[in-house]
Amino acid sequence: MFQKLIDKSMRKSPWIYHINAGSCNGCDIELVSVLTPRYDAERFGFHLTGTPRQADIVVVSGPITMQSVDRLIRTLAQVPEPKCVVSLGSCPRSGNVFKGSFAIAGPLEKYTHVDVSVGGCTPKPEAIVAGLAKAAEILEEKRRAMRKHGGMAPAPAMAAAVEQEEQSALRAGETTAMQQGAEQEADA
Repeated sequence: MFQKLIDKSMRKSPWIYHINAGSCNGCDIELVSVLTPRYDAERFGFHLTGTPRQADIVVVSGPITMQSVDRLIRTLAQVPEPKCVVSLGSCPRSGNVFKGSFAIAGPLEKYTHVDVSVGGCTPKPEAIVAGLAKAAEILEEKRRAMRKHGGMAPAPAMAAAVEQEEQSALRAGETTAMQQGAEQEADA
């Protein structure tokens, strides 16, 4: 009975953690506006938290820059399972106008599984609320699956996987975006 009460309360109050991975702040402003009384996402139980260790849903905005990729991976590793990752805007999905830049590390899908993508530059608040509602549904399904299989899922070793991918690329002789940028600066 006590577990049912905990499950019901967790379903009604998913906490959101926002990561800006190099955004122009357009998506950030829209996310904050969703939490204001005009759109009132808090009526669905969404609450913005200041630490990834308390988050259920992680919202990522902006293209994934070379400077932010390590921080992004470390932060996502701190979020407890089950978690839901939401890509906010066009930048985390494709890089948008920044695609091909030496400073862009790639789309968010390269570093983690994305559960919900909210498209647009910048996405409308109604679309953000709909995306968060979909993320809450996916989160509930993940929690149900974990209970069914008897416990907590192991935390993904994203950092190790990315490091292994970089090492294999270096062994294969491929140049990374950081190396290409350094070569272009040397040529100039």
